[in-house]
Amino acid sequence: MKKIQSIYWIFTGLLAVLMLVGSIPDIAKVESAVDLFNHLGYPEYLLPFLGVAKLLGVIVLLLPGFSRLKEWVYAGFVFDLAGATYSTIAVGDPFSSWWVMVVGLILAAGSYVYHHKRLQAKAAGSSSF
Repeated sequence: MKKIQSIYWIFTGLLAVLMLVGSIPDIAKVESAVDLFNHLGYPEYLLPFLGVAKLLGVIVLLLPGFSRLKEWVYAGFVFDLAGATYSTIAVGDPFSSWWVMVVGLILAAGSYVYHHKRLQAKAAGSSSF
């Protein structure tokens, strides 16, 4: 169980940092975030909404419990990262512009898989908790 816990927290911690770092410029409507949104063809008013959604997702992901809500967070993070990856590719940006989002997708997948492994281990050995 310790190995599963460790791997889960590595994936989840890195994912949380990535999404938190991405949410702050969106919420604050930092000029570089606005410029990126304009470059991708998205309306500026969407930035704070996405930023707050990411921030709330990070909070839910790090809190204990809320298993069903965590499922929605994982889905939201994957939609956000996959959409951002597709958008940057669609406008012709080079790999150097979107590789971080691919890493984010890998982190989300790892966190999700190990979240479920933790739940299974907890259910199998609930007397040890």
